Amino acid sequence: MMGEAQRQSTLTCPHCARAETLKMPLDACVVAHVCVSCGARLTPRKGDCCVFCSYGDVPCPPVQGSADCCGGPMDEGG
Repeated sequence: MMGEAQRQSTLTCPHCARAETLKMPLDACVVAHVCVSCGARLTPRKGDCCVFCSYGDVPCPPVQGSADCCGGPMDEGG
């Protein structure tokens, strides 16, 4: 992918629908996030590498660049 990756993504909680805009790391997966509204602990959906890919409006920077984030899906073994 040409250009710079977008660094912000808006996560939407699947439990209470609260949206929160967060800055994404360029080189790490965020595998857990606690919703500030309802306290739900968000983890990636099956096949996704991080919470931004599952609940964000913009996927994580490695996925934006068509790369495997953290080496592949978090649930590869099961």
